[in-house]
Amino acid sequence: MSQIRSFLAIDLDDDFKPKINKIIKEFKKIDANIKFVDLNNLHFTLKFFGDIDTEGIDLISDRIEKVVNEPFNIKITGCGAFPNNNHIKVIWIGVESDELLVQLHDKLDKEFAAIGFDKDKKFSTHLTIGRMKSAKGKNQVKDVIEEFENVEIGEMNVSDIAFKKSTLKPSGPVYENLKTYDL
Repeated sequence: MSQIRSFLAIDLDDDFKPKINKIIKEFKKIDANIKFVDLNNLHFTLKFFGDIDTEGIDLISDRIEKVVNEPFNIKITGCGAFPNNNHIKVIWIGVESDELLVQLHDKLDKEFAAIGFDKDKKFSTHLTIGRMKSAKGKNQVKDVIEEFENVEIGEMNVSDIAFKKSTLKPSGPVYENLKTYDL
């Protein structure tokens, strides 16, 4: 029985990648140790499953298909850091008024809990754009985050979600859609 690393996500529309790339370029001007997410890998994670048996794919897929949801729009806006701007581990782009996205997450999380997955402690809607590997350049990184804290990326229609396989490679993760589900 083989295992795969997997997660459920909403892919970022290509239309928004140039705007996000401009922000990433501002961070790249800083002498900091940041590992940036490849533009083609940008996504909003709905559920991280971790390593699962390939036999479990159908079970997870059945639960995803049980969740009925209408397509909806999200407003992509703002830049911030986890856990906070003084201790930066993850640099992200956010979502304003994400109630419909949170509702979708909660419906899915309930289904996954029914088949043995832990419920998410705290769901935070965000698009990870980079991870800081050390405190080098932290103050300049903080300045750029604050410069873009109210940035408007745009409104995106969410009409499908993707069940993804993640293969870790030295160059970074490689994502492959196992299945896409229309909302």
